[in-house]
Amino acid sequence: MNNNKEQWSTKLGFILSSAGAAVGLGAIWKFPYMTGMNGGGAFFLLFIGFTIILGLPLLIGEFIIGRSSQKEAVTAYKSLAPKTPWSFIGVWGVVGAFILMAFYSVVGGWVLLYSFMSLPGQIIKENANYPELFASLTGSPLVTILGLGLFVLINIIVVSLGITNGIEKSNKILMPLLFIFFIILVIRSVTFEGAMEGIRFFLQPDFSKLNAENVLYALGQAFFSLAVGISVMVTYSSYLKKDVSLPASAASVSIMNIFVSLLAGLAIFPVVFAFGLKPTEGPGLLFIVLPEVFAQMPFGELFLSLFLLLFLFAVLTSSFSMLEIITAAFTENKQRSRKKVALIAGLLVFLAGIPSALSTNLLTDFTIFGLTVFDASDFLVSNIMLPGGCLFISLFIGFKLDKSLLKQEFSYGNQLPNGLFHVWFQLMRWLVPTTIIIVFLRSVGIL
Repeated sequence: MNNNKEQWSTKLGFILSSAGAAVGLGAIWKFPYMTGMNGGGAFFLLFIGFTIILGLPLLIGEFIIGRSSQKEAVTAYKSLAPKTPWSFIGVWGVVGAFILMAFYSVVGGWVLLYSFMSLPGQIIKENANYPELFASLTGSPLVTILGLGLFVLINIIVVSLGITNGIEKSNKILMPLLFIFFIILVIRSVTFEGAMEGIRFFLQPDFSKLNAENVLYALGQAFFSLAVGISVMVTYSSYLKKDVSLPASAASVSIMNIFVSLLAGLAIFPVVFAFGLKPTEGPGLLFIVLPEVFAQMPFGELFLSLFLLLFLFAVLTSSFSMLEIITAAFTENKQRSRKKVALIAGLLVFLAGIPSALSTNLLTDFTIFGLTVFDASDFLVSNIMLPGGCLFISLFIGFKLDKSLLKQEFSYGNQLPNGLFHVWFQLMRWLVPTTIIIVFLRSVGIL
């Protein structure tokens, strides 16, 4: 182990930081609108199943790769399988993180701008039209690029300083606060007249609404919301001590992720149906529904501001992890300055994010296979790069890594039954890759 390597100071800090990296936009922003567009309760049930059966084992796998190697994504695979092509998984992850952060930062810019607007009370107004407000914000090229630039700038500043200590400390305070605010939001949402229809839509599965494409989206959402498949968690776990139980940590992150997704759905869908909005609204759903809820609460403007700031923090903790994997890949040997690499990577992310930022205005009519640049980037990462990365990682663990090393890392810091390791290993070797291949082939019409 590299004794000079920065490490998480506590198990809780690692778990909350990993949850922060995972939760972000995946559970809070993307999950509600993906559920709304893909059949409601049936999609949610599939998402839970994929998270537990596939996402959790993969998360343990990425944790093992990171901690056993004590290296960032690219170097981790090189050190565990020297002189083999397996290091391409790390490269795949860095490229995936770059594309993901480019369009993710556009949404981060929306959250940032909404946070600024909410402070002077520019959002909640009498007779306000919230869909129109969101459309006007995303319809301005200057405003969307400004939001993108400010969001990326915050990431550059924090990652260039080194994130472990600051993010770990702040996660311990702000992540629990986010949970508390979400619970308050849910309590208010489910008490609206007509809310029960939204709860039924979200929690009552109707499998007749599902098709092969919906199943692929549910798989992609499970991987997206856990941040597995692009080796972000490999980088995070490389800062981890040996006395931490990786299965227990992965289980905690997965449970938190499902719980936040549940809260997001219960906060959003009752309001959607109570106010006659469309559950298929798309990426703007959250920004339209939240003001509707807070406008009906005492001190609504204050609560909206606080919630948006906490939401912004959750989004930033995810984006920090993405920029960190890119930065760490080029500073592992200390030959390059972290600040310089973070600045260059951030500028490239900003430039790559501009077409996605313009997808809601100037480039609305420019499509790739019928999708805007924003939607195409999302589809590429969520439905191709993440499942692809997960497939490669499962094959690497199931057929390349030394089984005794896996068992050793799996067993550190816990007293789990011996059989649990073998169950996990068989899942990684057979069930995970087989399921990913079948779902993907069904979605493209081959099976």
